[in-house]
Amino acid sequence: MARLSGKTGEVTQAGGTIAGIKSWTLDQEVEALEGTGFDSSGLKGYSPGLSGWKGSFEGYKDGAPLTIGTEVALVLKESQTATQKFTGQAIITKLGVKTDIAGLVAYSYEFQGTGALTIATA
Repeated sequence: MARLSGKTGEVTQAGGTIAGIKSWTLDQEVEALEGTGFDSSGLKGYSPGLSGWKGSFEGYKDGAPLTIGTEVALVLKESQTATQKFTGQAIITKLGVKTDIAGLVAYSYEFQGTGALTIATA
């Protein structure tokens, strides 16, 4: 199978592309709850607990920044193929701004997912 290039990735919210974005990350996790008892023969036992997802994206300033504390319908696209995207509601939790005399003004964002995450396929 051929590897997938990220060059056509994209981040959208409320149906519109967030201009200037050059990369994104997504972390999905589940808590491992320890349930070790005397009957476990000295081996730790675990059960899945609560799950969640969070991530970040960054790029160059191209318009007004997103407002922290707002909930957005977020779509993280791996490519322009319809099935290669992650979707869900998320809260923008952090905005970072970097201005450099030798570079472009850059924005970075962190988000926390709320509810279910629809996972990319294919």
